[in-house]
Order: sequence, then C-alpha cells, then structure tokens
Amino acid sequence: MLLQRKYSFVAECLTQKNKNMVRITNYQKRTTEQGKEFFTLELQGGIEIVKSQETGKSYMTARKAIMSCTFDEFTCQSLIGTELPGAVQKVSCEEYSYTIKETGETIKLTHRFEYTDIEERVVTKDVSKTTLEEFMSKAPVGNMFSVNEQPQLVH
Repeated sequence: MLLQRKYSFVAECLTQKNKNMVRITNYQKRTTEQGKEFFTLELQGGIEIVKSQETGKSYMTARKAIMSCTFDEFTCQSLIGTELPGAVQKVSCEEYSYTIKETGETIKLTHRFEYTDIEERVVTKDVSKTTLEEFMSKAPVGNMFSVNEQPQLVH
C-alpha cells in the first residue's frame, strides 16, 4: 500500500496537479534534551529533474523537509498522505557535516530544506537596498510622465 501511495504521488507530480503542494509522507518520534518526547512530520515537495554533477545525467528527485508538530502519534499517522499548500525550498545556512547513510561518507553542506507556504514563496531573494529617498533623488526632474501641480477635474 505504501509503495502504491508513493507511485501515485509521483504520477500526480509529473502531471503538475500538485504544483504548489507538499505531501506529508512520514512521521518520527523524537526526544528533547530534557527527555520529553515529541513528533515531527516529513513533508515532500513535487518531483524535480536535476542533473548529476558527477555523471552529467539527469535524474528525478523530490525535496523533503522535517517539521515539528504538537500532534500525538495517532494523529501523525492519520495525516500521512495529506496535502498542504506550499513548497519545500533550499535555504542557505551555516556549514555542517552530514553522513550519507547508504555509503557512510561524510560531506559538508551549506543548505537545508524548509517548508514554506505560498505567501512566503512570493518573496524574491534579491531585495533592493536602495531607500525611497535615494531612488527619488536620482529620478529625473521635470515632465517625466506629466506634471500636475493642481489637479483639475475634467467632465
């Protein structure tokens, strides 16, 4: 059933039905440093085609992010398969070491993947540092579009 669910998700993503959606694919029980148990949900974004830096060949992948929650285990289990609006995005962070489970190789990373809702995704990465005053001081003076010193009503 789980394998069938994963293939179904891949098929939906490939047909672009889930363009702005993520799906809860799993949950995990975790323990805080104080010994308190809590749960996290695994969120998976849509399918992407990327090119291998080593071989140059294309392959399919999906970004995943982990999010803490306040749900009990039963609720987490029942949420698997639920779709939410948003995406999993790559976010820069301080360098850290990561061990690849399959190979045991330890690599250095400077990014992580985070869930973002649709409103957060609209924000662009490149934000101008120019203030309004600086912008206006460089604007041409005179009849740029029109000069209306006194508004007049036209009937």
